[in-house]
Amino acid sequence: MIFSPITPKDYPKLKEYFKNHPYKLSIYSLPSLIVWSNHLFRVKYTIKGDSLIICAESERQPDDRYLLMPISPVRDYSPEELYQLAKELGFKRYSFIPEDCLNKYNLKEISLMFDLTEQKGFEDYIYQKDALAKLKGNSLIRKRNLIHQFNKTYPEPGRVKIEKITAINTHECLEFLDVWCKNYPCEPNQDENLACEKQATINMLHNIDLFEAKGLLIRIDGTVCAFGICSHLTQDMGVLNFEKAFSHIKGLYQFLDRTCAQQLFKDYQWINKESDLGIHGLRQSKRSYRPAMRVKSFCLDVRQVPL
Repeated sequence: MIFSPITPKDYPKLKEYFKNHPYKLSIYSLPSLIVWSNHLFRVKYTIKGDSLIICAESERQPDDRYLLMPISPVRDYSPEELYQLAKELGFKRYSFIPEDCLNKYNLKEISLMFDLTEQKGFEDYIYQKDALAKLKGNSLIRKRNLIHQFNKTYPEPGRVKIEKITAINTHECLEFLDVWCKNYPCEPNQDENLACEKQATINMLHNIDLFEAKGLLIRIDGTVCAFGICSHLTQDMGVLNFEKAFSHIKGLYQFLDRTCAQQLFKDYQWINKESDLGIHGLRQSKRSYRPAMRVKSFCLDVRQVPL
């Protein structure tokens, strides 16, 4: 069975598989899979019967490869079927198995065929849309105060403008990203992970209309100073894929975050803000918004000889 690299041109063909899948981890957003495919891990796919099979392979370490959960609009896979599929395709591991997906299975049955391991740092943070859109309660008072300070800094009408990201203003978002990156190690020789994130952001901006993603930017005195982009995940959940703001403007990030919740997620009940990658500062920031739940991610390593 031949796997093909996933590219933007594959989006129209593959999007039907992603309309109603149940997986709450952000990696199962089709735009995310496409824009994050890079020289570190190349995302590929093949279609087997009624199912989309996705894998990721490292160009540097050929043995470092894994499958995601199969995506089918008509059925679920049993642990035995997952085992047989991995053996048939020559893979030793499934990665990014959502915790709630595992809970549907008999863990004793899984343990007969797989070794189960949690992927630390890849636990996704899930928030109620209304909670982030309204920021009610004492636990979020600091967020509201920062937004109040931001509004006090720019009280004159017209100084702060919110716009939908379109093909017309995408170039301004790219220019903002270049300026934003001057304060962070965004180049491959500085921080490879951040460099990959920069390229993924660029890929998303170039294809935002094709991917049917939603984005908004914030101008201050005519200059783009922040933007956010979301994409579809499940029937009631979207992913806030990218969120950038100038850190020296007090309260801007909080203003952006609330505005994204209010305007980009109108069709969803839940907002997935992805994982913290084990980064302390990112973990503190995500937890400070009081997530309604966290979805853990697991690996299933194929036992060579089932018990």
